[in-house]
Order: sequence, then structure tokens, then C-alpha cells
Amino acid sequence: MNNNKDQKENPQQDNQPNASSLVEKIQQLGQSNIPQAPETNIHVLSIIGQVEGHLQLPPQNKTTKYEHLLPQLIAIEQNPKIEGLIILLNTVGGDVEAGLALAEMIASISKPTVSIVLGGGHSIGVPIAVATDYSFIVPSATMTIHPVRLTGLVIGVPQTFEYLDKMQDRVIQFVVEHSNIKEEKFKHLMFEKGNLTRDIGTNVIGKDAVDYGLIDAVGGVKDAMSKLNEFIGTRTSEESSVVQ
Repeated sequence: MNNNKDQKENPQQDNQPNASSLVEKIQQLGQSNIPQAPETNIHVLSIIGQVEGHLQLPPQNKTTKYEHLLPQLIAIEQNPKIEGLIILLNTVGGDVEAGLALAEMIASISKPTVSIVLGGGHSIGVPIAVATDYSFIVPSATMTIHPVRLTGLVIGVPQTFEYLDKMQDRVIQFVVEHSNIKEEKFKHLMFEKGNLTRDIGTNVIGKDAVDYGLIDAVGGVKDAMSKLNEFIGTRTSEESSVVQ
């Protein structure tokens, strides 16, 4: 009896979780009603801002922490309900080893993968963009290709420059192996002078990235979803034929 009385006297207690959820949506998104994604077999993973690696960046920086994405990629690989993965990219680059780790993880997933470069896929974002089975870039997006750089204390000995050169080779080889661009062309874009204001390298825009063989096609969400569903359908039919 007392419990019923308490519930009647405090009906707003049941509404508190809903109210707090609504407030959170308003604070985060500026609106009370947001579209809800239906149950789907496609997972969307966004890589935005700066790829944060071994060093923590200042709080005002928009970052994607690679240690958060690695377990997600493992979960995607293990989840039987997920049949395909879309990578949304709008990144300025970041930690080279962290970016390469993400790129290698994406490239080694057994499920179909598609990437879309939105806004920018700069620096170490280039290997991540080409790591998928098929890549798209929107017409207005750009990709900056430049040599690997070190920040902070640098020891001026030959071993430092040899390490830097080897790290750069790892990036070049990964991009060449996972795209249609030739190594000579990629190196030419990487060391081009006069294209960037304060650096050497090249800023590649939309269709040019496709013409160079770096990205597979110009397109957006509709094209990416269509291509991914095509891959999923092909894989499903192959698996069913093996079972039969």
C-alpha cells in the first residue's frame, strides 16, 4: 500500500530518466527529436578531427582516440549481425603509428568495407581512406599528401632520419598496395614544391584523387550504401553456394 502511495505522490520519478535524456539531446544536438536508425546490418564508424595516438591532445582539440576504435573494430568483426562497415572520414591526420594501426585493422576485416572522405582526409587520413574495399570522396573534399613530420624534441643523428624515412616508406607502401596509384606518382605528390603554402606536398581535391588512382570514385552516402550492399549481396551468395 505504501509503495502505491509513494508512486502516486511522486509520479515524476518515473519520468526523470526520460527528462534527463531529452535534456542531454538538446544540449548535445540542439534539438529534442532526432532520427532513430532502424535495426541495420551496416555499422557506421566516424573518424573525425585529429587522430590521437600515444600523446593526449589538449581538450579543445576535436580528436578521435585510436584506442577507442580498435576494440570497436574487433567487435564489428565478431558480431554476426553486422555484415558491412562504412567509414566516414573528416580528419586532419594525426599520429602516424596510430593511423597506420587503424588502417591495418580496417584492411584486415573480413567483412565488406567502404569509406567516404567528407571535408578532408589529410595526412595519415590517406592510408585510412584507402584501407577499405572501396573508397569514395565527395566532390568538395580534399586530401593533403605530404612527408611524415616529427614534432617535439628531435635528436639530430643519422638514426633519427633513418627511422623517419622508414616510417614514411611504411605509409607509402600501404597506400600503394591498397589503392590504384603508382608509387612514383604518390611520391611526386608527396614531395611537390609550391603547391602548399608552408609545406611541401600536394592538396588533392575530389575528382583529382580519383584521377590519380588514390580513391576509387567520386560519390557520397547513397553511392557508398549502394556499393556496400552490392558487396554484401555478393558475399552472401558466395557463402550460400559454398554451403550447398
